[in-house]
Amino acid sequence: MSQDLKALKSRLLELVNKHAVVHGDFILTSGARSTYYIDGKLLSLMPEGLNVLAHVILEMIKGDPVDAIGGLTLGADPIIGAVTALSHDAGRPLAGLIIRKEKSSHGREKRIEGPLKPGMNVVIIEDVVTTGSSSFKAIEALKDADCKIVKVIAIVDRLAGGGEAFAAQGYRFEPIFTLKDLTL
Repeated sequence: MSQDLKALKSRLLELVNKHAVVHGDFILTSGARSTYYIDGKLLSLMPEGLNVLAHVILEMIKGDPVDAIGGLTLGADPIIGAVTALSHDAGRPLAGLIIRKEKSSHGREKRIEGPLKPGMNVVIIEDVVTTGSSSFKAIEALKDADCKIVKVIAIVDRLAGGGEAFAAQGYRFEPIFTLKDLTL
């Protein structure tokens, strides 16, 4: 890991712990109950959090053959926007692809928004992975559009089976942090 990536991840972890970890009684997307919630949007909708996160992701995909980044709306939307904007500045422009849970019922009736082309190599972006179900919805839509999934990146892996589910389906999963890294 480069010094830059190490420093960026260190700052990002501070921001995640300070702003994105919320305590209470929650029901997760997976249906499980939890006494804490990792609200990735609290991080990705604040200027420094989104900026640092986008830089970390660009560093994580530096050596990968990537044409686009994508993810399921809503959690991935700001992250996709930031990474695509920074990729232009870095001289390695990436397309952004936002995947709806289901096809739009109006306009062009698309499920995937953005400059989609068959054959694209795509990195899936997720804020938090529990079982991986949201990422699998995005993967399914992109595979239906003849795209190749390079890997899945999440801000946090809750260590609740998502990583194993990706491995079982043959997908590379690279969380930035796991539950063990957080101050709960």
